Amino acid sequence: MNMINWDNTDTAAFHGVWVYCEQRGGALMSTDLELLSQGRHLADELGTELCGVLLGDGVDGLAPDLGGSGADKVYICNSPLLKDYTTDAHAKLICDLAQTYKPEIILFGATNLGRDLAPRGAARLHPGLCADVTPRAVDMGPYLEFLREHSTLDEKGIGAEALTKRFASDLKMTRPAFGGHLMATIVCPRFRPAMATVRPGVMVRAPYDEARAKAVQVIHPDFSLKDADIHTQVLETVKAARELVDLLGADVVVSVGRGIGSDVQKGLALGQELADVLGGVLGGSRVAVDSGWLSSDHQVGQTGKTVHPKLYIALGISGAIQHLAGMQDAGCIIAVNKNEAAPIFEVADYGITGDLFKVVPMMIEQFRAAKHAKAAV
Repeated sequence: MNMINWDNTDTAAFHGVWVYCEQRGGALMSTDLELLSQGRHLADELGTELCGVLLGDGVDGLAPDLGGSGADKVYICNSPLLKDYTTDAHAKLICDLAQTYKPEIILFGATNLGRDLAPRGAARLHPGLCADVTPRAVDMGPYLEFLREHSTLDEKGIGAEALTKRFASDLKMTRPAFGGHLMATIVCPRFRPAMATVRPGVMVRAPYDEARAKAVQVIHPDFSLKDADIHTQVLETVKAARELVDLLGADVVVSVGRGIGSDVQKGLALGQELADVLGGVLGGSRVAVDSGWLSSDHQVGQTGKTVHPKLYIALGISGAIQHLAGMQDAGCIIAVNKNEAAPIFEVADYGITGDLFKVVPMMIEQFRAAKHAKAAV
């Protein structure tokens, strides 16, 4: 890539929203479709096109799925050198394509590969990179509504007129700051493309659109990629068998927090038993994971997993803002906490003020009885 004539300060020259579409073994990642759904909203706000970027070997057949999830165009680069992911090859092509077509936004999934690729691309293109964000909006209207709902500032403190004038066409990217105690919004007003990694599960996947799938435009851009461009070689791919908690796919999530600290083993057992009775899975707050009570795949929150279950039960969780960001869109929220002023009650549909070690056994008994009664009918 020739950086001599690269000017990323002429923001008016950049157009389009891009999504790096990760594929493994010829199969798309679910994060791709979530990102395209959000990218569709951003592109519509900007009045521009949404493009997927797909790198691999013989991956043209995946284009309709990307179109059905919102993409207007899909840039596809096929090469035997792209069959296995390497940072060198993917970073080179992403940067070469960005230099040629000048997108104004590039979104990556915050997966292992996305977290490896995005920083390398940002280092070469020099726009800066926001990690593990939620891309809220470009248009100021939806963003100001977000501020009014989630910030403690009054209308004067928000400074709507000044914000609109200064950041009207910039991507607003939200992420936790100060240990998750507040949410910060980051904008990149001086450089393009705006680049961000987005945590899986943050965005709701849009329904598949058959008409878009048939209409998607597939583009095979000219590109140069040689063995000499790649300094590593993939000899073997080994998949480790490891049982992980499927928080993202669960209809019921029961999470435990600091409140089980007086008797951790009993608290975990009660949470798991309640989850089992309801056919759900056990989750936890950041405190529960940082304290070593649960492994990281159980963590719910902006710095963990964002979940959208039909039922979410929070046991002994106060409701820090980073945790609320990861579960507040659940269909129904039940909270159990001794502190009647806990922030979790502000988002809960049903709140129980009491000792979870006394309340949860009663909940288990009632849910189990209801389950047996239903089975007997």
